Amino acid sequence: MSETKRVNLVVVWHLHQPDYRDYATGEFTHPWVYLHAIKDYADMAAHLERHPAMRAVVNFVPILLDQIEDYAEQFDTGRIRDPLLRLLARDEATPLTREERRLVVKQCFRANHAKMIEPYPAYKALHDLYARIEPQGTAALDYLSDRYCYDLLTWYHLAWTGETVRRDSALVTRLMSTGSGFSHADRRALFGLIGEILRAIVPRYARLGASGRVELSTTPYSHPLAPLVLDFQSAREARPQLDLPAASAYPGGTARILAQLDLAFESHARRFGARPIGVWPAEGAISAPLLDLLAERGVRWTASSESVLANTLRHSTEALADRREYAYQPWRTGDRRLACFFRDDRLSDLIGFEYSKWNSEDAATHLVGEIEAIAAQASAETPPLVAVILDGENCWEFYPYNGFYFLDALYGKLESHSSIRSATFADMLDDPRQRAAATDLPKVIAGSWVHGDFTTWIGSPEKNRAWDLLVAAKQSFDLIVASGRLTDTQRTAAQRQLADCEGSDWFWWMGDYNPAFTVAIFDSLYRANLAHLYALLDLPPPPGLAQPITQGHGHPELGGAMRRAT
Repeated sequence: MSETKRVNLVVVWHLHQPDYRDYATGEFTHPWVYLHAIKDYADMAAHLERHPAMRAVVNFVPILLDQIEDYAEQFDTGRIRDPLLRLLARDEATPLTREERRLVVKQCFRANHAKMIEPYPAYKALHDLYARIEPQGTAALDYLSDRYCYDLLTWYHLAWTGETVRRDSALVTRLMSTGSGFSHADRRALFGLIGEILRAIVPRYARLGASGRVELSTTPYSHPLAPLVLDFQSAREARPQLDLPAASAYPGGTARILAQLDLAFESHARRFGARPIGVWPAEGAISAPLLDLLAERGVRWTASSESVLANTLRHSTEALADRREYAYQPWRTGDRRLACFFRDDRLSDLIGFEYSKWNSEDAATHLVGEIEAIAAQASAETPPLVAVILDGENCWEFYPYNGFYFLDALYGKLESHSSIRSATFADMLDDPRQRAAATDLPKVIAGSWVHGDFTTWIGSPEKNRAWDLLVAAKQSFDLIVASGRLTDTQRTAAQRQLADCEGSDWFWWMGDYNPAFTVAIFDSLYRANLAHLYALLDLPPPPGLAQPITQGHGHPELGGAMRRAT
């Protein structure tokens, strides 16, 4: 390739989990934060550490960082508030209760069967035994011995360790070779390793950020769907006929998004030593008012989906330009204070959903070839900018070896490639040619990285009811705060709980198109969060909170972990 056929590639890994803490009890209700930490966040850091010429952006949602550090503190103090971790470290002298057995069998098969259970004969045997007796219902729990449950607990955590962890840990290798009959000492050693991994997550990424090879960015504190918090009507910009909640708006939405942004900036500076220059909005969801707020807060870049850009250009011009003319360039707001980047949806989804089915070397080669083709077809003299943005945790359990060979091959090819320059968005802001190529962005048509609209979070009766429940709670919050009845400590606790209720994940899972088992989890968590907010305000919860918002369909008890689309 000639100089004009070079290409800039920005890979963004978005790391996020909703808040699984029950503030009323102090307990973690689900283990997904620490499981993704020991499998995915550890592996993602290790791959970047192993490939020093690879540059990337890693986006952390503050509510995830809070939980990771919460777990690290639990290990430091010995006060474990996650029931599954407590059982992993438990001495066999105390018999398991029926509820504890139920927790173990309900949780410890929640992994991808083909990639995380079937490859291990001892783990598969535990699965197959339970599958045979599970139709007996509660009687099956009485049939299972404590030894079975402890072996299952151990295998679940072994299966959820990252591939790089396994390669570096003699303990994991030994336990996997042992296969069964794990002792209390074995489980305590595994428990200790989990603590070590969790303690190291934030420092490892801080070092990567300090090295300059990795840019660390943030998201508003609890991952709210910001355009909807600002204005429900924004959902009709892409879907004009969409049904909206009965409430006309979320009260004080602008102040809430500004507060969530400020909390995110404080979190980032405290953990990583400096305020971030970039913000990945939750779900890649942007709107014109949100872009204005980001610019006002001094944010230098944000990003969204190519489908949002296409909708925007389609509304601002009579004919949509050739995709090659708009998809691979930087954009900026009219006042030029904020750069906007848009991801290549197809390439991002190849990693998220397709390459797990391929041979890893072939998949990496194919992706590099696709990027080379983009450069070859570019007509402008400025190297095209390709943005690949996706969740950094949810796809890897569908890959062999947690994506180890794919990422190792991909990063290796990119490091040695003569024409593909791996970069960060900060690099692009500092590149004179990219700055000169930036085009003023027309008024944005609000949307997200899912279908270019907000229908995943609003528009159905269930999702709209969830929003109306939140609006009612926020109105109560505003009244009580204005009354002056709360102490500073009480107000802070209520604000924290309100932020949790504003997270986008609760609305994502509302709807009968989602699996009933997962829907029930998030429906229950959401209503419990709202109920606790009322309790902090010293108000009775509305009677409607006692009833599920949605049902979902099916009931896959032995299915894999929750996987989100992007």
